[in-house]
Amino acid sequence: MWRLALVSLLLFVVSCANAPERQPLPPKYAFAAEIPGVSEARFWGKKWPTFAREKFEKFTVNQLDESFSGIYNRPHNYLAISGGGANGAFGVGVLIGWTAAGNRPEFTMVTGVSTGALTAPFAFLGSDYDEEMREVYTTINTEDIARQRNLLSAIFGDSVADTEPLQTLIEKYIDKAKIEAIAREHQKGRRLFIGTVNLDAGRSVVWNIGEIAVSDYPHKMALIHQVLRASASIPVAFPPVVIPVEAAGQRYDELHVDGGTGSQVFVYPADADWRAVTEQLKVQGTPQVYVIRNSFLDPEYQEVRRNIVPIASRTIESLIRTQGLGDLYQIYALCKRDGNDFNLAYIPKEFSEEPAESFDPVYMKKLLDFGYQMAVDGYPWEQAPPVSLDGSGVENTTQ
Repeated sequence: MWRLALVSLLLFVVSCANAPERQPLPPKYAFAAEIPGVSEARFWGKKWPTFAREKFEKFTVNQLDESFSGIYNRPHNYLAISGGGANGAFGVGVLIGWTAAGNRPEFTMVTGVSTGALTAPFAFLGSDYDEEMREVYTTINTEDIARQRNLLSAIFGDSVADTEPLQTLIEKYIDKAKIEAIAREHQKGRRLFIGTVNLDAGRSVVWNIGEIAVSDYPHKMALIHQVLRASASIPVAFPPVVIPVEAAGQRYDELHVDGGTGSQVFVYPADADWRAVTEQLKVQGTPQVYVIRNSFLDPEYQEVRRNIVPIASRTIESLIRTQGLGDLYQIYALCKRDGNDFNLAYIPKEFSEEPAESFDPVYMKKLLDFGYQMAVDGYPWEQAPPVSLDGSGVENTTQ
């Protein structure tokens, strides 16, 4: 009996130790909370006021040229980088190989989710940062991302692993100099957006990183690091990130997790009149939308053991794959509607290496080199998401 009492007490102590107090945002302030002094720090997934037509219509031609000097009367190239964990090495390889091929454009806008969020700042700032980006995806391993928690901490805490190592990595590579560089590009009209999911609200949130970078918010560097970490925080595996906000003069907090739980990849909201935006900015030529899907699109046949872990794992994998396909079709539909050219890159089935761990540096280097070579050779961008007669959205490989 005393053993049972001792175990119960131990579990209670552990649960208390792993349940930090929160000051959650009351539901009535769900749409009113903001980062103090940064009114456009973030938007709900479907409504981005920064691209409201009426905002652009208020500008004169001279004001547009002055406020958007880096994107006014120029060609537009938009880059969307998806989630995919260690497979983010593929997108890095494509970008670096694109530089080597000599025709990589400056991106007017870059969006990132999950591992794509970690790549996005480098892609946004340009090819001068390619080698740092390569270093991140070829020299780290799983222990550089997360530390496994003990069983009791995992059961009674908020995740299986601790991502303090990832926080350290983000702070090292996204330093003050890079944030200042992002701010300078933002002032030219270029945009960097990162996606997370507000777990309390159960909705996607898009963070305007450049707007935060140019602000006077005293904790802007910490906030940018929190957003990047949150976007890559896979629920249950990694802990959610607590982000402080204010509403009605009071301080509260929100829990944010992996943006991939809302969408695997995104460009701009469907309710934006993008033709009007490009007309106001006198965009030269046809805007190009480049989507890097850091994943295989073909489902791989696997015999699943009748056990809860492999069943759950396979189910989640399938959900992520089909969600990603849905996101690609949405982006493609927006491009067709708005007169943009759609360009898609994804990991082809010809790459057959298997990782030895979640973030295997050997696997990532091989995948990066694979994407690099494809880009150097002239990447064969798909002009539409792959379609098959069986409706799966990919080639039917069972014939």
